[in-house]
Amino acid sequence: MWKDFFYYSKSERRVILLLMFIALLLLGVWVGLHWLYPPSAPVGLSDSNEIDSFLISLRGKEKKSYSQPSFAKKETAVVLQPFDPNTADSLTLSQLGLPAFIVRNILKYREKGGVFRSPESFSRIYGLQDEQFQALKPYIVIAEPVKVNTVVSDTFRQVRDTVPYIPKYPEGTVVDLNKADTSVLKRIPGIGSGLARMIVSYRQRLGGFYDVAQLQEIPHIDAGLNKWFTVTFGEIQKIQVNRASLEKLKLHPYMDFYKAKVILEYRRKRGKIKSLSQLSMFEEFTEKDLKRLAPYLSFE
Repeated sequence: MWKDFFYYSKSERRVILLLMFIALLLLGVWVGLHWLYPPSAPVGLSDSNEIDSFLISLRGKEKKSYSQPSFAKKETAVVLQPFDPNTADSLTLSQLGLPAFIVRNILKYREKGGVFRSPESFSRIYGLQDEQFQALKPYIVIAEPVKVNTVVSDTFRQVRDTVPYIPKYPEGTVVDLNKADTSVLKRIPGIGSGLARMIVSYRQRLGGFYDVAQLQEIPHIDAGLNKWFTVTFGEIQKIQVNRASLEKLKLHPYMDFYKAKVILEYRRKRGKIKSLSQLSMFEEFTEKDLKRLAPYLSFE
């Protein structure tokens, strides 16, 4: 038979060899699977009974876990008692039998400034049913609100009565701006204690006013007050340009550190300053600066 194999043609021999190789390969796969996954033994009757009893016990535990939870939420005991919905806390409202969401709605309403002025206004809270309101209505006690406006007005009246009344000047009165103190300034309509102090303080820094329009350099004073004032030019205190210190010069409202520094440098290098025309040579002094400073500078 083996010799007969050589009587086949070359192509026939190749097909036979291929079929034999495939057969051997399938046999090897079958042997390998049988070795890796041996057939399990059939379940006996006793084993089947044990499995069934185990599954039945699991179902019983599941039913028990659903029907009887290990812990149950304790309900708050309902205690009907008098309460003020404007001041009652969350615990009191819960003890009245109100659900948690209604308690939150009441607290949020109060946080936003809401006030229950009558039992009927409490009935309009969102989520409160008519049966719940009717059960709670006999226990609602709303305290009378404090009359805040009356207290405030009485306090204001007491403070006002302790402040002495200052009569104002009649229309047409004219006051010397360089001589008036705070008591005189407060008698001018439109000027109180604050503005009076600001005028006196600015006058001291300037060395005196030379023009009523300088009042508009003070905050909160408009030109409508100028009609009440006049100025005495001789009352102005001048700055000694050739003797004043750096601190003295820079404190004037129309000066600053750089202007004062230029004056001191010029005095140190070239001597005394004789007129405003010498200051005009420095870029730190504009024409407006020199015009405003002219009444306050002395070159002696």
